[in-house]
Amino acid sequence: MMKKFIALVGFIVAPAMLAWAQAESPLLLHQPTVSRTHVVFVFADDLWSAERAGGEARRLTTDVGVERHPIFSPDGSLVAFTGDYDGNTDVFVVPAAGGVPKRLTYHPDADMAVGWTPDGKRVLFRSARYSYVPRFTRFFTVSVEGGFPSQVPLPIALEGAFSPDGTQIAYVPLPGAYQVWKRYRGGMASPIWVANLSDSSIEKLPREGWNDFKPMWVGDKIYFLSDRNGPVTLYEYDTNTKQVREVIRNRGLDIKWASAGPDVIAYEQ
Repeated sequence: MMKKFIALVGFIVAPAMLAWAQAESPLLLHQPTVSRTHVVFVFADDLWSAERAGGEARRLTTDVGVERHPIFSPDGSLVAFTGDYDGNTDVFVVPAAGGVPKRLTYHPDADMAVGWTPDGKRVLFRSARYSYVPRFTRFFTVSVEGGFPSQVPLPIALEGAFSPDGTQIAYVPLPGAYQVWKRYRGGMASPIWVANLSDSSIEKLPREGWNDFKPMWVGDKIYFLSDRNGPVTLYEYDTNTKQVREVIRNRGLDIKWASAGPDVIAYEQ
């Protein structure tokens, strides 16, 4: 079941199920990303696209490989994604209107799409290519035109989103532990940090051992998922007041994925 709500102006529109998701049984759609006009999501290891207003979904990729982690570019013209083709995992982009995917990374280590730079010229991805153990990955960016990637000046990073001006990044440093356990509170619970990219100094979001993940930077707010009050739901961190607020009151199943677009956040539950 997919829902949407207004995020930029700080209020929520009543959740509305998309027409193509109104089925009696779950469709197992996941990892949605949203532009001003469309939602792209993963179904059966392929990327599919549908209008936000509803209607028929169409497949963006073929069934030759496995595609996941779709992320719309800031202008909505491209979709970056992680593709498993020919025995390797790399970052690709495909036109949002459809077309042939373009491969951006070629390293034998797995490269996973994470996001975009604010100008839409480079794709942010994570890789263990320079890590001495596979436990942690690092951030890199690569041009949509191709070429050699550039490393983001952070020693460890898993998920993240740039600030609108590109000078900071909100990120999760390490993978969370035991994803099948509910409300894990041990030493491997995942935090969200905010790094200043000019000197790699960090600020930590307020937390007390909760699992915080999926940061999304929208204006002066950082939205994220957390189990700090029970089932995983959506929160916001105000970078001005330094306060955290619950955005969706959830007493049902965990929210598993969320992705911010220009005016909404799409999430999977």
